[in-house]
Amino acid sequence: MSSLQRNDKAAAMKPNRAVRVDPSMVDRAWRVMPVGCNGEFNLPKSHSMVLDRGRGCLVWDAAGREFIDFSMGWGSALVGHARSEVVHAVVERAVQGSNFAHTNTASVPLAEELVRLSPACQLVRFCASGTEATMYCMRLARAYLERPAILKFEGGYHGANDEGTISVFPTGRTPFPKPEPTSAGVPHADVLVAPFNNLEATQAIVREHGDRVAAIIVEPFHRCLPPVRGFLEGLRELTLSRNILLIFDEVVTGFRLAYGGAQERYGVVPDLVAYGKALGGGMPIGAYGGRADIMELVREDRLGQRGYVWTASTLGGNPVSCAAALAALGVYRRPGTYERLFALGEYFREGLRRELVHSGHPGQVIGDGPLAQIVFSTESIVDTRSMLSADREKGRAMMLALVEEGVFLNPMGTKLYLSLAHDEAVCDEFCRRLARVLARLVRA
Repeated sequence: MSSLQRNDKAAAMKPNRAVRVDPSMVDRAWRVMPVGCNGEFNLPKSHSMVLDRGRGCLVWDAAGREFIDFSMGWGSALVGHARSEVVHAVVERAVQGSNFAHTNTASVPLAEELVRLSPACQLVRFCASGTEATMYCMRLARAYLERPAILKFEGGYHGANDEGTISVFPTGRTPFPKPEPTSAGVPHADVLVAPFNNLEATQAIVREHGDRVAAIIVEPFHRCLPPVRGFLEGLRELTLSRNILLIFDEVVTGFRLAYGGAQERYGVVPDLVAYGKALGGGMPIGAYGGRADIMELVREDRLGQRGYVWTASTLGGNPVSCAAALAALGVYRRPGTYERLFALGEYFREGLRRELVHSGHPGQVIGDGPLAQIVFSTESIVDTRSMLSADREKGRAMMLALVEEGVFLNPMGTKLYLSLAHDEAVCDEFCRRLARVLARLVRA
C-alpha cells in the first residue's frame, strides 16, 4: 500500500508549486552531465531534480521531495518500483555473480518462457536494452532477405539506433516515404517512412519500393495510438505477399497490453519481435526472437559464411536481470492482472477527460490499457501527422506545471504510464492536481 493511500495522504499532500532544487546534487549533475540529465526529459534547471529512491508509484528526490510517478522508468517499472518479488530475486541472484556474459541458469528458463508465450519466437537471444533488440531485428531482416531498406512508420520510436531515430519528431512537411533524420550524426540509413494506420499508403510505398524492402517494423500500439481495425492484419498480408519480414517492436507493448503482448491482444504474429522495458521489472534487459530459420543466422559457427549476422551483448542475459524478469513475469501471470490494468487505465482516462471538459480546454485523451495521453486538439488523431495539430506548447506547459504539483513525468511528451502499483486513489489525486494546472493554463 502506497503512502498516498495510508491515512488519506493523497488528499493531504501539498504540491511542490514553488519548485525547489537541491543546490548540491542538481548543480553537481549540471556540471558533469549535459543539462544535468541522462537524456530526453528536457527539464529546465528550475525544475531539475536528482532522484534518490522509489517505492510503488512514488519517487523521492535528493532534496527529500515526494512525487507521484507517472513515468515509471518510461514504462519499464510496470510492476512498480522496488517490487518485493523483484528485489528478492535480484538480491538472491546478485550474490552468486552479476554477469558472466554467457548462458546461465536464469537466462535459460527466461528464454523458455519467452518462446512459450510468444507465437513469433521459436528461438531467442538476449541483449541489454530495447534499442539493441530492434537493431538486431532489423539487421537480421536485411541479412535474411539480402535487401537494404527498412520501412517504418512516422513518429515510431525503435530505440536510439540509427534507424530508430529516423522521423521520430517529424516536421510533417516531408513527403512520404522520404525519411527525416531526428538526430545529427546519423549516417545515411536506408529507411522508408509511411503514415501509421494508413494501409493504402503503405501498400503504395511497397508497390514502388518493395524489391528493396527487407522488413516493415512497427510499434503495434504506436506511441499512444491504437491500430485501426484491419491495419496490423493488412501489414501481415502485405508482407507475406511481397516476401517481406514483419517486425513487431514490443518494447512498450510487451507484457503491458497482455501477457503475450500485442501478438496476443491483436492476434497478429510477426516474423521477428523485440522486447525490453517491462520485461525486466525495472532492471535493464532486452530480448529479440523469431522464426528459427531467421534466428539461425546468428550462429557463430556460421562466421565467415554468407548471411552470418553478428549479435553479441556483454550484459545481455546477465543472471541478475534475467532473475528480475522471471520474477516480473510471475507477477504478470497472476489472475486478474490485465483486467486490473485495463480497468484502471479506463478509470484514469475518464478522469482526465472529465477534467478537460471542466476546464474548458479543447482537447482529448487517447490511449489503451495502462497508457494515457492528453492531446490539446479536437481533430481526429490517428497518426503522428494528425498529432501535429495539437497545441504542443500548451502540452509542455501542462507537464511542467504537473512537475511543480509533485508529479514526476517526462515533459518531452504527454504520455502517462500506469503500473500495478497505481490505484484509483492515486489516479484521483493526479486529476486533482491536473485540475489546478488546467485552471492556470491560458485557454487558446
